Amino acid sequence: MLNIAVIGAGRIGQIHARNVAAHPGARLVGVSDPDAAAAARLAADCGSAAIELDDVFGAQAVLICAPTPTHADYIERAAQAGRAVFCEKPIDLSLDRVRACLETVKAAGTVLMVGFNRRFDPHFAALKARLDAGEVGNLELLTIISRDPNPPPPSYVAASGGLFRDMMIHDLDMARFLLGEEPVELFAAASCLVDADIGAAGDVDTAVVTLRTGSGRLCQISNSRRATYGYDQRIEAHGSEGMLRAGNMTATTVELADRRGFTTDRALPFFLERYASAYRAELDTFIRAVSSGQIPEPDGVDGLRALELADAATLSARTHQPVRLG
Repeated sequence: MLNIAVIGAGRIGQIHARNVAAHPGARLVGVSDPDAAAAARLAADCGSAAIELDDVFGAQAVLICAPTPTHADYIERAAQAGRAVFCEKPIDLSLDRVRACLETVKAAGTVLMVGFNRRFDPHFAALKARLDAGEVGNLELLTIISRDPNPPPPSYVAASGGLFRDMMIHDLDMARFLLGEEPVELFAAASCLVDADIGAAGDVDTAVVTLRTGSGRLCQISNSRRATYGYDQRIEAHGSEGMLRAGNMTATTVELADRRGFTTDRALPFFLERYASAYRAELDTFIRAVSSGQIPEPDGVDGLRALELADAATLSARTHQPVRLG
């Protein structure tokens, strides 16, 4: 049994704390949050206890689900205490701060896994496995679509680091994961078409990024903060001998056929439902890596690379120019 403490009792912390509490290979030893009442409620729901922040670092492993500005500090503190660390993305919004944090982790010799949960979605993971097995020959064109059902409030946008660092960073990580090569060039175009308040907060809500690898493979990522039909999450991998596609998940697979044509349920409402199994598989991987002494993936370097791409996309969208990478 791996003793795990969770920092953060918000939306993501609730997901991870409940998954730890239900995992046969782990024990949730406590939840810490500046909101003591929130920590107490979540801990009680999970059969655990609310604990002080200092006590978190006595556990064998620490799950960091707190606001982004705290991530690097908590990672370093846990690493220096010799604890394994799982941290939600991003490690920080500053590349320099991320690099310094990774140096601390390296010097401590501890485990750090970064929460890019989409790698663990069973549908996307199956697409990756079949792509790697050569079912569609050489990958030529990768398309990743990620659209939220509704825009976040402007107060969230102002502190998020922007669409590329907050939302598209997941897709940029998936691009690296599926392409099998590092991108060497990036071009981004972005607009504010959904919510004028997002533009007033200095961000965009609609964006397209194109990536090119050294061998010429192309990837296009499409993001929007609005999808009237639900949480839109699709991937298409086109190769020399065919195409692999992972589509949206709906509440049921039931279809109605009548004079209007074929009708299905809406796509699942948001990431909590769409990626529930991915969060569980992600935790499995972390616990297995810590227990076996292996290096988990995605790790801190993956977090750094995704942020580098997000920063490049932010620059490209602002300057309307392609950005060379590497």
